[in-house]
Amino acid sequence: MNRTIRTTEDVLALLDGLFPPAEPFWDRFYADRSAERPFFTPKPDENLASYLDRGLLVPGRALDLGCGAGRNAVHLASLGFEVDAVDLSATAVAWAEERAREAGAGTGLRFHRASIFEARLPHAHYDLVYDSGCLHHLPPHRRVSYLALLDRVLAPGGHFAVTAFAAGATGSERTDEELYRLGALEGGLAYSPDELRSLFREFTPLEIRPMAAQGPGSTLFGVPFLLTALFRRAPGR
Repeated sequence: MNRTIRTTEDVLALLDGLFPPAEPFWDRFYADRSAERPFFTPKPDENLASYLDRGLLVPGRALDLGCGAGRNAVHLASLGFEVDAVDLSATAVAWAEERAREAGAGTGLRFHRASIFEARLPHAHYDLVYDSGCLHHLPPHRRVSYLALLDRVLAPGGHFAVTAFAAGATGSERTDEELYRLGALEGGLAYSPDELRSLFREFTPLEIRPMAAQGPGSTLFGVPFLLTALFRRAPGR
């Protein structure tokens, strides 16, 4: 059949095919644990720790999108959150599960090997949705799916936090149209504070700032080429 597009999902799937498949890349990325990649550290994000230390976030149900090797999910679980963590890469999830066992995380932490858009989650709503490095690896059309996911799973009054490549520091700053012409995400998309405010305009921004750099002796992860943001959903929505 030549005429296969009937639904919005059909259009999104067709556009997915204009970019290289993500799963094989991420399996290769996480396969070499000895590689010197900053995201392989077992340390949690400094901005996440800051939100918790300042009481902006309190324990509840948390959903970690694109959890990688589980460093933030394990940290949240250690503080009393009930955590569901999702990643496309089976290799990353296997590593995350090992870390969780080593940390004695218990039954309050569950890992799911799936696309964030297809994961079968045990709860309808989460008090916190946390994304450290997932959004900037999504092609532009999948922002539609991402916003729909947040609308579906973020509890009224809940918090959404995202960490992404910062414009002017790293990541591709090509227009969305140029990315489709190129057929590549160039390692990830850069976002400015204004772009995050616009994209998540349905939520109240509580803080948007560069991630604070952390030295080798710090117990936290922080690199200055990332932009961090914390939003809150209105209690009645």
